[in-house]
Amino acid sequence: METQGRETVPGVAVGAADFGLKGPRGWVFRGVGFDAAPGSLIAIAGPSGSGRTSLLLALTGRMRPGEGRVTVGEHRLPRDMSAVRRISALAHVPGVTDLDPALTVGEHLRERALLECRFGDSLRALLRPRADRAARATRRIDAALAAAGLDLEPLPKRSRTAVRDLERIEALRLSVALALIGRPRLLAVDDTDLKLSALERDAVWDLLRSLAAAGTTVVAVCAEAPKGAVVVSTAPDDGGRRGEESGSDAVPDERDTHKESAPDEPSGDGDDHDKETADALAETGRA
Repeated sequence: METQGRETVPGVAVGAADFGLKGPRGWVFRGVGFDAAPGSLIAIAGPSGSGRTSLLLALTGRMRPGEGRVTVGEHRLPRDMSAVRRISALAHVPGVTDLDPALTVGEHLRERALLECRFGDSLRALLRPRADRAARATRRIDAALAAAGLDLEPLPKRSRTAVRDLERIEALRLSVALALIGRPRLLAVDDTDLKLSALERDAVWDLLRSLAAAGTTVVAVCAEAPKGAVVVSTAPDDGGRRGEESGSDAVPDERDTHKESAPDEPSGDGDDHDKETADALAETGRA
């Protein structure tokens, strides 16, 4: 299957019932339930520190659940965690998929394509002539960049631009492109709206909607869910049980708007996010 020059694979249905995960500090989340069809955009919405990242990692087989039922396509968790990891990919997850600020955009892309060729392709693909493998890697990189909406031409040094010189939304798009090189059936993106302007948030959601429309199931962590997404709330008063389509655009909290307008200032809820990520990494043996 090919969409706008990008080779795609069909997305997977994702469902959960009474899903919970217990970490070193107790229950990280509990009672999560939802059903999403293949090619859905799933928004994990809630305040920082409410277990959003842990839920994202658990749904992609990176963290072992403590209770409940989860299905990802034909696979069930926790029985098929390794199988779910093979068909899913992570993007923009702090502490897990961090970009190296000293490396260039091109170096990141070539490294990921090389790893995908070495560990993701079949033995027959590995036996192809080197020129064929190089051309295949280039096509994958170009297709992933196009799908992620990252144009290298406007960058200060094009593909030789260091990650440290990227704008926040450009770094997010690069992380998504790296994940797409592996042609996942389930794409998981963390912190989709962290410290972005309203226009940038809209652009990111447009990107994720386009990936879902092309067939990939997308699950994204956010503070406010966009219109039309399957919403899974981790807010304490919701109990994580909401799993319906969002019917209207949410109005951002004034405090969040203030933080986004000053991205260089420290976030007041950064400690909670760091603890959440620490819990996630403590529970998972593989990112």
